Amino acid sequence: MAIRTILIEGDPVLNKKCHPVTRFDEKLSDLLDDLKETLADANGMGLAAPQVGILRRAVVVLVDPETGGMLELVNPEIVDQRGEQDGLEGCLSLPGKWAYIKRPDWVKVRAQDRTGQWFEAEGAGITARCFCHELAHLDGHLYTELADRVYTTEEIDAMLAEEEDEG
Repeated sequence: MAIRTILIEGDPVLNKKCHPVTRFDEKLSDLLDDLKETLADANGMGLAAPQVGILRRAVVVLVDPETGGMLELVNPEIVDQRGEQDGLEGCLSLPGKWAYIKRPDWVKVRAQDRTGQWFEAEGAGITARCFCHELAHLDGHLYTELADRVYTTEEIDAMLAEEEDEG
């Protein structure tokens, strides 16, 4: 396992559509292991293969923050979604940037595991947000494309402090 370099906005790889995974081998297992280690090191919620320069349809999502449990999704697709949430979103490839983004409140995905077996997973709230965010990376999209306005960390901190003072 290895911690890989996370590409930053402006790198053309982040805007390319990924290829489906067709080989479920040791190379894929190494990639998934590296994605998990890189995500844990970066203290993020999700990471997609193109964010580390690999144009393959593979992502990892933190599904249990208490235990650090992560879900591996290979060739994932959203098969159902419900509701709506509007929340603050950031990205490891856009450090120091945030935006309020509308996403479904509940999402079901169909994906393969590292051995090629198909399964379904669902999530609500932040997990649904992560599924949508990470799967968008696989098609070369960043959350900022959905944003009315992008904020800096300082602007978000000031807004949250103001809300706290008013509350």
